[in-house]
Amino acid sequence: MTYEPQEDSYLLLEYVKQLAYGKVLDMGAGSGILAKQAVYSQQVEEVVAVDIDEQSIEELNRDDIKGLRAFQSNLFANITEKFDTIVFNPPYLPKDEKDEDIALDGGVKGYEVIEMFLKNAKKHLKPAGIILMVFSNRTGKKEIDKIIKREGYRFELLEKKSLDFFEELYVYKIVTK
Repeated sequence: MTYEPQEDSYLLLEYVKQLAYGKVLDMGAGSGILAKQAVYSQQVEEVVAVDIDEQSIEELNRDDIKGLRAFQSNLFANITEKFDTIVFNPPYLPKDEKDEDIALDGGVKGYEVIEMFLKNAKKHLKPAGIILMVFSNRTGKKEIDKIIKREGYRFELLEKKSLDFFEELYVYKIVTK
């Protein structure tokens, strides 16, 4: 089932408009809102969109957008290329047994998918490349910060946005050290 854009997608979208460049990977593309925005950026040469959900990829390919390739992949499983910009709106909520949703479920604690992503992303990032990522305080911001540092990255908090029910969203720009 395709993840429909929410506050997190629209928040990250603003930074895709401003910062995405070169060859772009939209990891976990969902509806494709971020990939579609990147295609129209003057600084972007090519966009690859991947998602674990086959329906999302079918819908993106149906749009037939010039400069956009979309295919199915579980994180980096089917990716061999390197990118200047990797955009990631991950599933980042702790697992909910009552409401299992692959688009939201980031693992038991909420950060496991992000951790797997960060372990492999550097192999697919060109020198001076950037990662733009959004996540929630419900994911465990301190743990995400530790993982980023442990995996050999630096990060910059681009924006923090408060939502209802004491939730905050963070947009990070992540680079290799």
